[in-house]
Amino acid sequence: MVSRAMREEAAVNDKIEILSVELLTKHRERVAELTRLSERLPIQLGWHYLLDLAWMLENLGNPRGLVILDAGAGLGVMQWHLLEQKAAKVISVDRVDRSELRLGIRARYRVTGMRPADLKSGAAIVRKNVAAAAGAGKISAALRGLGGLFLSALPKAFPGKLVFYHHDLAFMPDIPDNSLDAAVAVSALEHNASEELPGVVSEIMRKLKPGGRLLATLGAAKEKDWFHEPSRGWNYTDATLRRLFSLAPGAPSNYDRFDALFASLKDCAELRDNLAPFYSKSGDNGMPWGKWDPQYQPVGVCKTKPA
Repeated sequence: MVSRAMREEAAVNDKIEILSVELLTKHRERVAELTRLSERLPIQLGWHYLLDLAWMLENLGNPRGLVILDAGAGLGVMQWHLLEQKAAKVISVDRVDRSELRLGIRARYRVTGMRPADLKSGAAIVRKNVAAAAGAGKISAALRGLGGLFLSALPKAFPGKLVFYHHDLAFMPDIPDNSLDAAVAVSALEHNASEELPGVVSEIMRKLKPGGRLLATLGAAKEKDWFHEPSRGWNYTDATLRRLFSLAPGAPSNYDRFDALFASLKDCAELRDNLAPFYSKSGDNGMPWGKWDPQYQPVGVCKTKPA
């Protein structure tokens, strides 16, 4: 049974923090490292993701040897960065099917599936690609596929393991309770229905070891919760975040600086001038048609499981 003292100790570590653009300067080396990684993979970054990642990694600390859940990970940079920082295992959970992960990434990292269907074998991917390439008369593409299979079988540069888990975050039966050192959710939880989010948070907290920490970034709202249709994500007030994450009333927050932080974000040339190309191709995203006009700002939530 968790005592009142334990709950109060955990609450000291809980917090809500709108992400300042000063994180880019404070963690300049890490930001550059994340940018290089995204270019190598290649994986395009969301317009505020460097802020999310910098804040999350600052609060996570050294991931070496840890077992970490990446909630709603998709193919995002965070999971690969954690492996490169010597995390022992990253469990990557998403409702999106990623079973046909490209061989170029498999050549760099140890990736497996929680269940056989969560990650198809490299041989199955090659057979599919070779048949398609050969049918289209693209023999060189077929040969490259065989080369990718060979590379994916070579020893990996990083010792940690990534485990794909195709599942809903609200119920993760294949992950034992009290087994995770930490959990991260990079701009993912706001895509859940508001009424479902407490259940998601509860399930993640159940999987954490005592003392484990959930770090999540979402969208911030000043006075009233609202839904950003282009990115299909909710933006939450301080009061709503406290309720959804069951944070202690005394958990610190910087929502009193909402306007000043938002003004700095809108004026951030570094983020404005480095929008990923995909933004200019659609109006269904966080920066429709690539026009720099932030409608919301990212906020981080830290919740600690009582020890």
